[in-house]
Amino acid sequence: MVKRPDSNKARLHRHVRVRGKISGTPERPRLNVFRSLGNIYAQVIDDLSGKTIAAASSVEKGFEGNGGNKQAARKVGEMLAQRAVKKGVTEVVFDRGGYIYHGRVKELAEGAREGGLKF
Repeated sequence: MVKRPDSNKARLHRHVRVRGKISGTPERPRLNVFRSLGNIYAQVIDDLSGKTIAAASSVEKGFEGNGGNKQAARKVGEMLAQRAVKKGVTEVVFDRGGYIYHGRVKELAEGAREGGLKF
């Protein structure tokens, strides 16, 4: 019997390991990324107070197009950066959520950088 490794379980294990090392502060909150098969979500979080400062995703009402590709990820990154800069956040810590820095995660990060966030 072939036993296929559980890739989401491995991702969650990596995410827990990374979260032990990074944390969001009021001066430099955490930019968290979650991607599903059809959509991508991002939040800027202050972990000390437990509050979400800004959020954006490809499932919002004003979002047009396919939510599961690289163009959508870049748009979500730009939208998130605009909302975070409006709230006074310019520097963040990037939390890739256990995903490899490639494809949609990388596009979201580049879109956020274009929008004015530094990390």
